[in-house]
Amino acid sequence: MSEARTYKIPESVLVVIHTPARDVLLIERADRPGYWQSVTGSKDDPDEPLFETCVREVAEETGITIGEGGVAPAALRDWGLANVYEIYPVWRHRYAPGVTHNTEHVFGLTLPQRMPVRLNPREHLRFEWLPWREAADRCFSPSNAEAILQLPRFLPDPPPPAAAP
Repeated sequence: MSEARTYKIPESVLVVIHTPARDVLLIERADRPGYWQSVTGSKDDPDEPLFETCVREVAEETGITIGEGGVAPAALRDWGLANVYEIYPVWRHRYAPGVTHNTEHVFGLTLPQRMPVRLNPREHLRFEWLPWREAADRCFSPSNAEAILQLPRFLPDPPPPAAAP
């Protein structure tokens, strides 16, 4: 008796993790070295709330737990943006036959400062904190780059640099 195949749900989240100074966390895909991105992931269940998808994916991909270690649940904000895009052919086999598009909901997670990251080595190879414009330039995904470029809309002006002693 064989198990039924479980397909990915074509509804996902994109979480732009950043600091008040607009430094953005990017992670490099293990299955496609050189492909840098923000945290992304599909719902596990069609009824899973998007906020829960974000919390789960951030923890799985970075080791950062929303609600612990100085990361308040209120630090995660729904930006009210959604992208509908064609699923890259290389990843289409993960979805049910005939599914060609995904709806991606964009969230921002403001951390008080750059934090240590614990990657899942099966999913990601490296991480980098970059100024927001550089992070947008590094992303392989146009929707991810565009989301990062929207960061100033959701943050007050960055704090001034600390005065030299």
